[in-house]
Amino acid sequence: MGCLFCKIAGGEIPSEKVYEDDDVVAFRDISPQAPVHILIIPRAHISGVDAAGPDAEVLLGRLLRVGARLAEKEGVGQSGYRLVINAGPDAGQAVFHLHCHLLGGRRLSWPPG
Repeated sequence: MGCLFCKIAGGEIPSEKVYEDDDVVAFRDISPQAPVHILIIPRAHISGVDAAGPDAEVLLGRLLRVGARLAEKEGVGQSGYRLVINAGPDAGQAVFHLHCHLLGGRRLSWPPG
């Protein structure tokens, strides 16, 4: 496959990984939008949250739990952070491999975008 995130998860493309296990990989975004900007992805290729079937429910929960643990590790667990999943081009999804953004380290405005 030509998927950028599959290649990162597989170690074909270097990244600054901050977490990995059998199912999930997390790495720093190369174009950070906040002082803490980490992408959390499943190793398995799922094009987006809308393509995740019922069998992926546990994996979806793991992405969020890994995000919360990384927020603590990065020092933003108490001050606040955001976990974001963009779904489709109009929402800003640029890589069509399911991923969750962990953003923190500054005041995040609302509404976003």
